[in-house]
Amino acid sequence: MSQPATLFDKVWDAHRVLDLPTGQTQIFVGLHLIHEVTSPQAFAMLRELGLPVRFPLRTFATVDHIIPTDSQIRPFSDEVAESMMSELERNCRDHGIQLFDTASGHQGIVHVIGPELGLTQPGMTIACGDSHTSTHGAFGAIAFGIGTSQVRDVLATQCLAMARPQLRRIEVTGKLGHGVYAKDVILGIIRRLGVNGGVGYAYEYAGPVIEAMTLEERMTVCNMSVEGGARCGYVNPDDATLDYLRGRLYAPEGEAFDRAAAWWRSMASDPGAEYADVVELPGGELGPSVTWGINPGQNLSVDERIPTPADVPDAERPGLAEALAYMDLRPGQPIAGTPVDVAFVGSCTNGRISDLREAARVAKTGNVHSRVRALVVPGSLAVAQQAEDEGLDEIFRAAGFQWREPGCSMCLAMNPDKLSGREVCASSSNRNFKGRQGSPSGRTLLMSPAMVAAAAIHGKVVDVREVL
Repeated sequence: MSQPATLFDKVWDAHRVLDLPTGQTQIFVGLHLIHEVTSPQAFAMLRELGLPVRFPLRTFATVDHIIPTDSQIRPFSDEVAESMMSELERNCRDHGIQLFDTASGHQGIVHVIGPELGLTQPGMTIACGDSHTSTHGAFGAIAFGIGTSQVRDVLATQCLAMARPQLRRIEVTGKLGHGVYAKDVILGIIRRLGVNGGVGYAYEYAGPVIEAMTLEERMTVCNMSVEGGARCGYVNPDDATLDYLRGRLYAPEGEAFDRAAAWWRSMASDPGAEYADVVELPGGELGPSVTWGINPGQNLSVDERIPTPADVPDAERPGLAEALAYMDLRPGQPIAGTPVDVAFVGSCTNGRISDLREAARVAKTGNVHSRVRALVVPGSLAVAQQAEDEGLDEIFRAAGFQWREPGCSMCLAMNPDKLSGREVCASSSNRNFKGRQGSPSGRTLLMSPAMVAAAAIHGKVVDVREVL
């Protein structure tokens, strides 16, 4: 009788090609996703080496990072963006790679369209030249963000050389309170374990709170695994996973789906499987979260106060001082009431239809504050269409939000959507680093889409539980 194994063990071993002298493993990549930013250099390296793409039918492309969200009419007004788009089109055409551009009807953020098209499936290894590839772990896949030279390697060989991480199981127990979302769960985990707590680990998310989540909520949690330092994060596949995938464009059909579903279920972690570490987090203790500093671990519940030097270990005090100075906040100050200038709902973390529905619930309660510039950016054309079918765009427009075309937008500002000067942005994205949203001195407060909408209306950080 075989030993109980985790999903990570099963997927890793199923895709192992070779154990390398370096101690790394050569891993076969089942699905490779590319976009316009990290692929041009990789394709150029292939041309220099005279190499073809080894398995073009396992690679899929989209445009998301640089695409403007106000107008996507070609040519783009930004010459660099137009050049990068043209290069992606040429590379996909030359190598027979499927490109989901705006004309395809499937364009969107790479980590939104992969799942909604059914490309992302349990038991897979998935790679993409984007750190938030961990999103796809919500389906029981092992999904890694990779660098440009590794994009080249996957294009040329369909394999990666990787060190095997340890596995930590994170159990979120109990039940979430009113106004507490998946974004608050992952921010709570990062606050507990730290931004470097996952270095050398993969995370398995489990427990009643995770099991009760929809697949879109699980994607939000897995998306920010990398913000906690983890190599990847995943949730075991279950009935919710199968229900989500059934009928998707690239998912199996009929009897093939039933056969695949049986295999997918078999890949889930076995009872009694061993982990390097197990962490428990009571879900009932979590509140709506807001970051106050310059990394995602510097967050607290909306009803808490910003830490003082006495609240943190000696080793963390320089980081505290740096964050407070950059954010222009005072120790002991309540985070609620912090003024905001910009509100952004979107990104691969929170740009799905369920995110827009929750933000729209809040948008119904008032109008955007006169001082605030507010953007809602769907994660894909499919999300935008569904939102418009449900009338969400009309709710947002009536409240004073800008309704935009799909793209990464203000998450990282490699497009016209940027902060200006010292603006403070309430953002549903994933990183609050210095300069992340396009201004070297801009400031970011991460929170759930509902909290962003509430901040947009009130012009400051407020408790969404009171708004609702």
